[in-house]
Amino acid sequence: MKNIDLLKFLLLPLLLSLAIGATAQQFTIRGTTIDALSENPLPGVNIIVKETGLGTISDASGNYSINVNGSGILVFSFIGYQTREIAVDANTSSLNVSLEEDVANLEEIVITGLASSIKRANLANAVSTVSGKELMGSTNPQTLDAALYGKLTGANIIANSGAPGGGITMKLRGITTINGSSQPLFIIDGIYIDNSSISPGTNLATQARTNGEVTDEQDNAANRIADLNPEDIESVEILKGASAAAIYGARANAGVVIITTKRGRPGKTRIRFSQDFGWASLNNKLGSRDWNVDKIWAQFQSLDDPSNAQDQIDAFLQARDEGRLIDYEDELYGEVGYITNTQISASGGTDKTKFFLSGSWKDEEGIVKFSGFERKSARVNIDHKISKLFDFSISTNYIRSSADRAVTNNDNAGVSLGISLVNSYPWVNLFPDESGNYPNNPNASSNPLQTRDLSTVNEQTNRFIGGGSLNVNVLRRENAFLQLVLRGGLDYFLTETFVHFPENLQWQVAGASATNGFLAIGNNRFFNTNSSAILLFNTNPGRISFTSQLGATRLTFSQTRQTTLATQLIGGQANLEQAGSINAFNRNLDTEDQGFFFQQEANWEDKLIATAGVRFDRSSLNGDPDELFAYPKVSLAGNIHNFPFFNLTAISQLKLRVAYGEAGGVPTADQISLQQPAFTTLTGTTIDGNAGSIVSLVRGNEDIQPERSKEFEAGVDVGILAGRVSLEATYYNKQVEDLILLADEPASAGFQDRTINGGELRNRGVELALNVTPISTGNIRWNSKFNFWRNRSKVLRLDVPAFDAPNAGFASFLGIFRIQEGSSATQIVGPTPGAEGDVKIGDAEPDFQLSWFSNVIFLNNFEFNMLFHWKEGGENINLTSLLADFAGTSPDFDDDDDGNGIPDGTDRTNAFINRNNAAAFIEDASYLKLREISLYYTIPKEIISNTFDNVVERIRVGVSANNILVWTPYNSYDPEVSNFGSQGVSTGVEVAPFPASKRIFAHLSIDF
Repeated sequence: MKNIDLLKFLLLPLLLSLAIGATAQQFTIRGTTIDALSENPLPGVNIIVKETGLGTISDASGNYSINVNGSGILVFSFIGYQTREIAVDANTSSLNVSLEEDVANLEEIVITGLASSIKRANLANAVSTVSGKELMGSTNPQTLDAALYGKLTGANIIANSGAPGGGITMKLRGITTINGSSQPLFIIDGIYIDNSSISPGTNLATQARTNGEVTDEQDNAANRIADLNPEDIESVEILKGASAAAIYGARANAGVVIITTKRGRPGKTRIRFSQDFGWASLNNKLGSRDWNVDKIWAQFQSLDDPSNAQDQIDAFLQARDEGRLIDYEDELYGEVGYITNTQISASGGTDKTKFFLSGSWKDEEGIVKFSGFERKSARVNIDHKISKLFDFSISTNYIRSSADRAVTNNDNAGVSLGISLVNSYPWVNLFPDESGNYPNNPNASSNPLQTRDLSTVNEQTNRFIGGGSLNVNVLRRENAFLQLVLRGGLDYFLTETFVHFPENLQWQVAGASATNGFLAIGNNRFFNTNSSAILLFNTNPGRISFTSQLGATRLTFSQTRQTTLATQLIGGQANLEQAGSINAFNRNLDTEDQGFFFQQEANWEDKLIATAGVRFDRSSLNGDPDELFAYPKVSLAGNIHNFPFFNLTAISQLKLRVAYGEAGGVPTADQISLQQPAFTTLTGTTIDGNAGSIVSLVRGNEDIQPERSKEFEAGVDVGILAGRVSLEATYYNKQVEDLILLADEPASAGFQDRTINGGELRNRGVELALNVTPISTGNIRWNSKFNFWRNRSKVLRLDVPAFDAPNAGFASFLGIFRIQEGSSATQIVGPTPGAEGDVKIGDAEPDFQLSWFSNVIFLNNFEFNMLFHWKEGGENINLTSLLADFAGTSPDFDDDDDGNGIPDGTDRTNAFINRNNAAAFIEDASYLKLREISLYYTIPKEIISNTFDNVVERIRVGVSANNILVWTPYNSYDPEVSNFGSQGVSTGVEVAPFPASKRIFAHLSIDF
């Protein structure tokens, strides 16, 4: 005991001297971070002592304070600005730092693996990144995917219709599948997101058909990415091709969209409130035919009822003379839809715990009465450092949305608003009387005003997206770092659809589709989970740094779809118990994927950066659920400007890059029937009044394998004048093998088709992104970005005869998409005069696309944004005009564009009747759109401080618009349209869609 006390006594002076020495070496540096151009404070700048992990963040006024031991290097970094490194020592007590804007985004961090990232300057792939400011800094888009229009190369983004609540098709670098969906994989904060489109069930009432069968792809469904609140997003990364997406394996065939939401930063709690007010109106009114007596006689004369034409003429003359000719297009689509969007968020925290909270409420009325979209959303993101060993992050999001989308698109029962509209003549009164009774439409099976006012097509969704990660810092040394990342997430949503067509509707009382009332109630439940364990090792033994990752993932997908259909309703009732006839649709599907991956990166002093990796995946959707499929990747980037021999000071960046990768597309189940390609299903039926089952006409294939994309990509990145001019140029060649197709099955086998891997297609393309800063002075900063991209597809091999693509048209004499060896995957074929058989008459793929985004900040407080988007070429199948031609109501019916002496409307109806000229329905869908335009003003800080006593930090007001101007030769509401939604290869088949609208907003945001 005495020996221990003696030891303490002897060591005490030594311990005191060490403590005094350590205290003497530690000093504090204070300063302010500012924008180099405007000299305004920069809050949120990260300041760390290099190679120590010690750091802080600048406050709302740009001020910071940091402790340093001895000497070191301070690293100042902030998103959108160039990183600065400054050496400091004990003589440094005050340090003000100005940061210059990173015009070329070279300091931007890009995700390259499931747990690793890299500076954009070292990236070997063409990965498009859209920041939250670019996404939402200009105007208020309908949905997240709609906010990406024209902002990234290699993407063909099309609105399926103009209905509130979205409905967007996104295809990256062309078509990657024939029978499935070419939509990319969406991942938000590491959570795999379901982007399904769910049928509300209207097609069973409208009798929309393809190849003689009622389908569920033509009823204007929305995709579920519309649930996400774009205001919560920090950045979006688009992995467009297999060379970048290979690490995501068997579900990355069509590319990957990685979404990162906003998170808290240490410092004062920041509260932001924003309010948008806006309105939507019809973007392009078609107008109506200029009627007269001769035209009415020609339209209505009939040998069966010669008096009909005279009755119509008399009604027309009376209505004209009394000044009550009715513009039914204006009645249906002329509503001004009011839009409000309220957002509040709070963020902040300490060095240990950071948080971001947000709540939003969006309420949008459509241009059709009683249509609209409402979304309420709440988000909680938390990051916490438990100790030096453990830290974790949590992301949670709850959404409740409701959409009323009206009845539009294809229809064989005269129900759709657009189809009944073209059969509603201006001299016929279709308004209700004082008792609310609607007259029948004498010229159609439906009164569109009655259908609009009394019908219900509603979809409500409750959704929870949640996940988190736990980081275990197993090893932390000066030149080595080992971390275990445990990550998990879930995406659960319940979508309830309610479709009600009352028994007193004109088309429910009489006609071929009359069922004395129609009711469809759907309950669709989705429960998806993902989990992963990843080891991440980083070491820097010398001039080369290495980053390695090894991990395993597990994905589960569960969905239950149930729709109950009822007809023969009791008067005034809208419930299943009060129905005379009930049918049920019920499907369940549970799938599981497992993946194992390894990736190695090597960086030689930012001069040469090489990456190689491989992922092994297996899925219960494959024929053999235990078979592992390998998806390799390899890439190399060379920053030539970092080599000693490079001495061109005007060129700030010169990077050559090349990459190869493979990604898969699992044999996805049919989106409606949920039939898996590997299995033959049984369908419920009744046989002689008894319950039974019948075998599907499609035979499964126990040997079915994933489709596989193999992509080679090469490019060059050039920066000039310190990044004020930068160019990113990319060429890619992507081949998709093992296409999943349907092959004819002998009738003796009892099936119509069987599923096979039987084809190959190719996509080649060029992408150019040019960033220019023409002006950068104290009073004005002007940034412009030009994007150019084009893609060409070709079917290289088919093991089956040429066939009409599913959900891609109705018949060749109307124009249809045909999959044919040696031809484009998006070609449109049909008969033309003088040709034998069907020939190519169009192609939905654009010749090229070009966008121009311009941002101007002037007088420090004003900001102007503008986005133009030009799509050149690409044809649509426009059948809306044909429907109006048969009614004689198309606005251009009496034109004679070809000069043959026959009105255009008659030309089109003759082409249908004679079935010899499908080209009459094919139209150029080129356009130039002013996608976004805005002007904002930030009230000077000194005015705010004096007025609100420093309680309010920032007030910003502005006005904006999107889709405000459209120039197009297309003869309908909008060239962006898809009757079949996001399914199949087709876009651009039009049959009486919900028209597109222009939207104008006023904005207010306040920071506390």
